[in-house]
Amino acid sequence: MGEVILKTNDLTVDFKVRKNIFGKADRLSAVQNVNIEIKKGEIYGLVGESGCGKTTLANAILGFVPITSGSIECFGHTIDAKTKASEWKDVRRHMQTVFQDPYSSLNTRFKVWEIISEPLYIAGERNEKLLCDRAASLVEKVGLSLADLDRYVFEFSGGQRQRIAIARALISDAELIICDEPTSALDVSVHSQICNLLLDLREEFELTYLFISHNLSLIKHITDHMAVMYLGEVMECGATEKIFENPACPYTEALMSAILEVNPKKKRERIILSGEARSPINPPDLCRFANRCPKACEFCQTSPLPPFAKLSEDHMARCHLNYK
Repeated sequence: MGEVILKTNDLTVDFKVRKNIFGKADRLSAVQNVNIEIKKGEIYGLVGESGCGKTTLANAILGFVPITSGSIECFGHTIDAKTKASEWKDVRRHMQTVFQDPYSSLNTRFKVWEIISEPLYIAGERNEKLLCDRAASLVEKVGLSLADLDRYVFEFSGGQRQRIAIARALISDAELIICDEPTSALDVSVHSQICNLLLDLREEFELTYLFISHNLSLIKHITDHMAVMYLGEVMECGATEKIFENPACPYTEALMSAILEVNPKKKRERIILSGEARSPINPPDLCRFANRCPKACEFCQTSPLPPFAKLSEDHMARCHLNYK
C-alpha cells in the first residue's frame, strides 16, 4: 500500500428540494466538504448512522449522483461538476460496486452467466461465448459451481446471490470495489463467509475496497483506514487502529460505546445520545452534532466547525474539543 488511487477534495453533494414560501428552492446537504484518501490495496471503512451520507458519497464517487462542488482525483482523472460523460466512462471502468440488497440488485429474468457478464455487455462485448466463458472463470472463485451458470437468480439464497454480485463486480477487472453494506441484508450465519471471501479475493486480484458498514466490530477487524460521518460531514478519519484506541470525537465515542463486548468481565459505559438531529435542509455553518453531543459547550453551538486537528500521524478529528 502506498499509491493513492482515489482522493476527494472538499466533495459536496446537495439536492434541491421543495421551494419555500419565498419561492426559493431549499438545499438538502447530503455530503459536505468531504476529504478522504484511499490507497491501493487497502480496505477503507466508512461508518456512521443511517442517513449520514455514506451511500451518497459512494454514489458520487461512482457518478450515480451529480457533484455540486469539489472534485475527485482517481485513476489519472480529475472529476468535478463539469466533467463530461465520456471522461466519467473512462473512470467507471476502474470501479465496480456490490450493493446492500442482493435481492433487488440482480435481475431475476437473467441467468447467472448473464448477470455476471453484464458489465462486459454494457461495455460493448457481444460475443456470447466469450461472455459465458468469462463468467465461468469467476463463478467457482466466489464459491459457486459451473452448473449454476444456467440457473436463474431466484433459485439462490441471499448469500449465494451476493456471491453472484461479487463475481459481477470482478468481471471487468476493476481495481476499486465499493461495498455498500454487503452483509447487512444477509443472515448472520453467512456474514463471515462473505467477508472472508472478499478478503481472499482482495489478495488474489490485488483489489482495493471502500467498505461501508454499520458494523463497527467488522470495520475494526478488516479495514486499514476509516472515516466517521455524521450528517454529511467527516468527523474523524485516519488509521483504524488509532481511532479505536483513542477516539477523539464525541460522536465516534458514542458509536463505539454501542459495540457488543464479548468479555463479560469487561464493562463499557454506553453513551446514549439525546436530542433531535439537525435537519440536513439548509443547515447552519455550525457543528452538526453539537445539539446531541454530551460534551458540547456554548462555543460549539455558536461557532463554525473547525478544520481537522492532526492528533497523531494518520489520525485527524474535527471537533472544538481538540483545540482546547
